[in-house]
Amino acid sequence: MVQYLSTDVSKVTTNTLAKMRAQGERIAMLTAYDYSTATLLDMAKIDVVLVGDSAANVMAGYKTTLPITLNEMIYHASSVCRAVNRALVVVDLPFGTYQGNSKEALHSAIRIMKESGADAIKLEGGREVIESIDRILSAGIPVMGHLGLTPQSINKFGTYAVRATSKEEADQVKENARLLEEHGCFALVLEKIPAALAKEVTEDLSIPTIGIGAGPHTSGQVLVFHDMMGITQQFSPRYLRRYLNLSEEIVGAIEHYITDVKSNTFPNESEQY
Repeated sequence: MVQYLSTDVSKVTTNTLAKMRAQGERIAMLTAYDYSTATLLDMAKIDVVLVGDSAANVMAGYKTTLPITLNEMIYHASSVCRAVNRALVVVDLPFGTYQGNSKEALHSAIRIMKESGADAIKLEGGREVIESIDRILSAGIPVMGHLGLTPQSINKFGTYAVRATSKEEADQVKENARLLEEHGCFALVLEKIPAALAKEVTEDLSIPTIGIGAGPHTSGQVLVFHDMMGITQQFSPRYLRRYLNLSEEIVGAIEHYITDVKSNTFPNESEQY
């Protein structure tokens, strides 16, 4: 088995990620929203577990991430943190808990850290949320930034298309990335932007960048667990690699169970008392 820096630590921290970036080791991040999934991710030695507001989509069935509440995020984060011993656990601040009110942002971040046991929080945006970032960091809470496609702003953009294809928006991404690093963010997610831009941003920063639909030149990658495992099928962007087709296997297993129950072949003699 190939040995990596991250496998040598009993607990991945923000400092671990900084060392991985410095040594050129890619960072692997996946989402989790429940105890059982998080247990498997930690067993596999994933570097970072993201309790994403994508729970609104894959767990609750909402069309956007906007409806999920702070209480719901804390519930999911608590479930994950009870399972994880090794990975760094990062939790999304949900829509409406930090935009435009830095005091509320700090209160929201403190609640997540105290009530779930998470290691860090993540929020979307650049200059417009910098006051919230500063206030959260002042309390000693690590912050991961998020630029490019920001799903909480879907109603502003009106589309999930690739962001920063124009020079004006690309320059804004670069400016905001530098700003987030200068103000103390320990890492930065770059979502659905041109690979060349993600490479330029990564080379311009000293903190790790985590890409999703941003090409191979970032410091690491993140995917939604349910997407990469093939549990969800309706979502098929170009950047998504499915490592399994669990939806087909699970439906097949359920159909097998139904057949066994209806034919009275389950339970058999060895499956009873």
